[in-house]
This record gives sequence, structure tokens and C-alpha cells, in this order.
Amino acid sequence: MRDLAAVLFRQKRLVLITFLTTALTVFLYGVIWPPYESEMKILLRHSRLDPEVAAIPSQAEFERQPVTEEEVNSEAQLLQDDEILRRVVENADLISEGRSWFWTLLGDSRERQTDRAVRRIGKRLKVEPVHKAAVIDVSYDSSDRERGEKVLRTLATAYLEDHHQVHRPSGTFSFFEQQVEQSRRSLEAGELQLIDFTRDQGVVAATQQRDFELQKLSAAEADAGQTRVAIAQISQRIETLQSKLSSLPERTLTQIRNADNPQLLEKLKSRLLELELKRTELLTQYEPSYRLVKEVDQEIAEAKEAIAAEAQAPIRDQTSDLEPNHEWARSELIKAQVESSALGAHLKAESWLLATYRDRAHQLEKHAIEQDRLVNELQAAEQKYLLYVNKREEARIGDALDQGGILNVVIAEQPRVPALPKLSALSFAVIGLTLGVAFGTGLAFMADSLSPAFRTPDEVRLCLQTPVLAWLPPKGIANTESAQRRLL
Repeated sequence: MRDLAAVLFRQKRLVLITFLTTALTVFLYGVIWPPYESEMKILLRHSRLDPEVAAIPSQAEFERQPVTEEEVNSEAQLLQDDEILRRVVENADLISEGRSWFWTLLGDSRERQTDRAVRRIGKRLKVEPVHKAAVIDVSYDSSDRERGEKVLRTLATAYLEDHHQVHRPSGTFSFFEQQVEQSRRSLEAGELQLIDFTRDQGVVAATQQRDFELQKLSAAEADAGQTRVAIAQISQRIETLQSKLSSLPERTLTQIRNADNPQLLEKLKSRLLELELKRTELLTQYEPSYRLVKEVDQEIAEAKEAIAAEAQAPIRDQTSDLEPNHEWARSELIKAQVESSALGAHLKAESWLLATYRDRAHQLEKHAIEQDRLVNELQAAEQKYLLYVNKREEARIGDALDQGGILNVVIAEQPRVPALPKLSALSFAVIGLTLGVAFGTGLAFMADSLSPAFRTPDEVRLCLQTPVLAWLPPKGIANTESAQRRLL
């Protein structure tokens, strides 16, 4: 410490001059040309979600997404883009920042002056994302109070324009307008093609008509099957009835009545009575053995035999009728034959109807495939048309929001002309004193180290490698006891 202090005392004039010059220069600079710092703050937010330019319908997002650190850093880099700073230089007329008499003598160009101005403004511009916040702090240092505010305001305008161009491609509305017109023509052509097809082919809804024809075909096939089953049943019934009919008699005896013949019996009995009267009359005249009596007796016996025979053999009255089973079988056979003939005709008609249904179903199947293709193309064209209409409306809204300045970035704190400098005069005084002490001390040690003179006996001994026998102190230093102890 003593040696260090000795150096400062040896170079006290240089230290004093450097200290005063530096401190006074810094203080005067701070008083005459104080630096002013203009600030503005940019807030990032997702209050507006731009729709994605894709061939799908946009989905409405109801949940607000947080601003990521990558987005904040990207916007901070965009603020320091050279193209933006170049526009700031041109719009704010700051090309004088890049002019220099030296480069003017060498034939400087406006482009080089602009580049130097951009580089100088970029050095003075400070862009810092605020930690754990979606805010970017932008500041600009300048000795001119109004220049900083002008630079930041021009920077904000250029940045918002670039933000819109980067995050939203240009020409979106015109592109979707063209696609809407194109898709509308395709939709109209599809509608006309579908109308012509339905008119030419005579179908309205081929799929429904085909299904209806298939249902009728299925019902006809089921009916034909039932008809075949019925025909088989009727055929078997006819065979059975024919076999039964041959074994059944056509008529049957329904009534038998036995009765006497009253007229004959009455005649026989009258004859018998006459013969008995005649015998009685004859017996009055003749003997029983007389021939006439015997003949009468013979006739009486014959009459009695005839009466007895008639009593033993009465009149038989028999009544017959048609046999019911035979008649039923015959009627059922006739019915079965008629029904079989009707079912055969019905089956023949159903066969023709089935062929007609099949042909109609095959034809409608082809029409249904073609109509479904046309309908699908029409639906695709309609979906494309509605999609492009939606996208066009989104693009129109986006352009309207852009024109209204409704973006996802907002200048939270507008730049303004600072009323006070960045540092006060007292601060510059402290800085000047600090720099004066530092520069004075540094120059003192530098001058002392560059001086070829020997200042202490130790330097002589170290340099010459020989002991020092005596040394004289500089003029003005008292020959104190400590100085005497230095003598060898």
C-alpha cells in the first residue's frame, strides 16, 4: 500500500489533471447533453384468434390460450429486424445518424449512410421481454428529447404493419373470393347434371325406388313360393279325391217301407166271400161231394192261399238318394281342379311379374349408383362452396379487424417525450468522480511504469543486481529518521 501510495504521490500532477478533466468533462456532458430515454411497452395477447387457412371448417375456440415464451421472443426479434429499422430511419428522417465527414470525403453513398444509421439506432434501441409476463419493454436512448419518442412511435407503426404481414398472409380475401366463384359454378353444374339425369331417366329417388322394387320383388317371390306350395297341395288333393271318388257309390238307399196291398186284399176277400156264399148256396142244393161244390171249395182254398200269400208278401217301397261323400268328393275335386288351374295361371303371371321386377331393380340399381355419384359430387361441391364462403367471410372479418387495428399485440404504453434525463446532474457528478479516480489512477500507474528513472533503492538493486550504498531523497522531503534508516 505504501508503494502504491508512493506512485500516486510521484504522479500527483498527472492524477490531478486527469481527475479534474474527466470529472469536469463527464459533468459538463451530463449537464449540456444529458441522455434521455424514451420507453414504450408492447402487450401480447390472444384476444383475437385468426382462423387457420386450411381446407377444413374452422372450429370456434372458446378457451383463451396463454401467450408462450417463444411468441414473446419471436415478437422481440421482430422488433429488432433490420428491415423494420430501415423503415424507421426512412420514415423518421434519421439518415443523418449515419453521416460522417470522413466518409463524406471518401464519397459516401445514401445506402451506406442508411446502413450505418440502422446500425447506430439498433445499438441505441433496447428490446427486453419482461420476465414471466407477455410484455416487451422497448427503450431508446438519445440526447435529443423528442428524437427518442419519434423513433419509438415510428418503430411501433412499422412493427404493427410487419406483425400483420407476418401473421396474416396478404391476398387471402381475394383468393377465397375466387374460390367461392369457382365452387359456385361447379355447384350449379352439378345441380344441372343431376336434374338432367333425373329427367332423362325418369327417376326421382333411384335408391328409394330401387328399395321399393326390391321389396315388391321379395314379396312377389314369397307369393310365388306360396303359390307353388299351394299348387303342390292342390295336386295332391286332386289325386286323393280321385282315388276316393272311385271307391264311393254314386247313390245310397235312404228308406225302405213294407205295406199291404189293400185293394188286392179287398178284392180277394170279396172273391172269397162270394165263393163261400156260392158254396153255401150249392150245399143247399147239392152234396159236398158234388163236382160244383168241390170246384167252389177249390176256388175258396185258392182264394185263401192268395190272401195268405198276399199277407206274407207285402208291397216294398225303397227310396235312394245321392251318396253325400261321393257328392262331396266330386264337388271338392271340381273345386280343386278349378283352383289348380287358377293357381297355375297365377304362378305364370307371377313369373312374368318377377322377371319384370328383376329387370326394373337392375335398371334402378344402375340409376341409383349414377344418381348417388351425382349426389355425392353435388354434396362435395356444396360443402366446398360453403367452406369457401365461410373462409371468405373469415378473411373479410380479418381484413376489417386489421384495418381497425384490432390485433393480438397492443401498445400498452405509448412513447412520450421524457421530461427528465435518464441520469441527473448528481449522477453524472458521481460518475465523473468515479471515472476521474479510475482514469487518474490508471494513468499514474501507466506513466510510472513507463518512466526509465530509478525512484527507490530497491529498484536500483533489482535492476543492477548490486547493493545501494547511499541515496539522496528528492528535494523537499525532510531528512527524517525513516530516511536515515534507508542509508546503507
